[in-house]
Amino acid sequence: MSTAVFDSPSGVTPAQARRQAGCAGVLALSLFVAASWNLSIVGFDSRFVLFAQEMLRHGPGFFPTTYGEPYADYSAFSTWLIYLGALPFGQVTSFSAWLPTSLASAVTVGLMYRLLVPYSRSWAWLSVALLLLSNTFITETRSVSLDQMLATVTFAVFYLAYAADHFAAPRRLGWIFVLLALGFAIRGPIGLVVPTGVVCSYYLLSGQWRRLLTFAPAAAVLLVACAAVLLSLAWLSGGEAFLAEVLRMQVTSRMDGTEGASPPFWYFTSAMGNYALAYPLALLALVVVGLSGRRQPTPALSLFYLCAFAAATVMVGLSIPQAKKARYILPMAPMLAIMAAYPFQVSTGKAFAVLRGTTLAICCCIPGVLVATLWAVRSRLPQTFGDIMPLLAALVAAQLLALALLMSARWRLHGLPACAVLAVWGTYITVVETVQRRLYDTQRFTQQVLEVKREDDLPLLLHQMGKDAKGIKFMVNVHEDLRPLFTDTREQLEASQWPAYVMMSRDDWQALEHSRLSDAPVLLNGHFDNDDYVLLRVSATR
Repeated sequence: MSTAVFDSPSGVTPAQARRQAGCAGVLALSLFVAASWNLSIVGFDSRFVLFAQEMLRHGPGFFPTTYGEPYADYSAFSTWLIYLGALPFGQVTSFSAWLPTSLASAVTVGLMYRLLVPYSRSWAWLSVALLLLSNTFITETRSVSLDQMLATVTFAVFYLAYAADHFAAPRRLGWIFVLLALGFAIRGPIGLVVPTGVVCSYYLLSGQWRRLLTFAPAAAVLLVACAAVLLSLAWLSGGEAFLAEVLRMQVTSRMDGTEGASPPFWYFTSAMGNYALAYPLALLALVVVGLSGRRQPTPALSLFYLCAFAAATVMVGLSIPQAKKARYILPMAPMLAIMAAYPFQVSTGKAFAVLRGTTLAICCCIPGVLVATLWAVRSRLPQTFGDIMPLLAALVAAQLLALALLMSARWRLHGLPACAVLAVWGTYITVVETVQRRLYDTQRFTQQVLEVKREDDLPLLLHQMGKDAKGIKFMVNVHEDLRPLFTDTREQLEASQWPAYVMMSRDDWQALEHSRLSDAPVLLNGHFDNDDYVLLRVSATR
């Protein structure tokens, strides 16, 4: 592979490319953290926020903790990031919890723009826009997402490998291995395997056999070394039992389907929705490129093939474990966006022109589609949505602006995607997140339970809430070292020591007919994690 100085077809100098990429990253970060201060914590974020809260109370360690005990599924690295962001505020907020993920996503945006702008500003801009319109990218960026951080690491190693061959950049092989170690620290073994597979796919497709045969064994040695460090830290943190738990949770349970199993081709089908618009448009671009029959690929087309091969490597490789979730394949999202926007780099060909027109037409229609959808859903669920008239007005204005931009050849290319991105993110932040927090709120009922418990300091039993499930969603709102007791069966509950407070769902309480709890006074009724819950006080005598 030649390492000659790259002649930028777009006329953008390396200094300009770096400056523009930095601006793109900063603008993206401002969007990612918008309206994120001090929101209530719901869903999967509860686990990581609880990790950081306990680290603030008890100090850092090698593994995060829940209920004062080490948690085996993750190293403490991501908790450290949230912890450091929370130190200036003295508490963990939604902003400090999301900030590491938002920064990682902004770095991805900057690297994407830097990679593509030497070829075409239009290709770079549309790639960023399609990435920002991808469903899973949006939801994971506005959360604590280790998979989003891994996606940044994966794209960074891809960029370093590519830039060394095509942009006359220094060959930073050492930095690639640093990033691989960082991926392991973030996500465990899979955090090193995924970016390694992407780099190997790059060397394989570009025919760099010597580098492939050098890099792959070195990455394997690094994996063994990182695993040895992880297991040593696990043994120091909790002995042999905790070491075995780390192996089970971070390796075997993901492979054997203990955490759930999905069909082998689930990623290939579910991505049509989870990674729209990028995934469907990328497939169409791949078909058109395949039918175009070009024998001597240009550098831009070679990059398209490299991205396609890297994305396929991620999807195929992560299809092997039985446990599959949409966020696991986030490392392929930047590659999909680059492929989907490739028609904007090509100046000839009717099929590519059709794809360009289709993409811009979709962007033009997005604000109007959102207006129609919100209006229809709100008419059925007015109490859930509340007042969304200001947003609807803004979306109508965005749709009118998009129609005007559609008529302008000068502003169409950049204006329509911008309208679509702002419409989608504005709707997600102001409506979707608000509805999620209203439905899945756990803070209000938890605070009510704590107020009752302070009046009479009895033990608190959480029945059928799961120590690693709803129990964490309860504890994230406690802000002290409370040690609730957990029961899973009726027999365990009836064998508990009384008197005590018992929190459970209303359905579980009603199922306890002819037991001492069926006649216990109900102190609280409330909404907890999209379900009705009760708090009982069970006395020592029947």
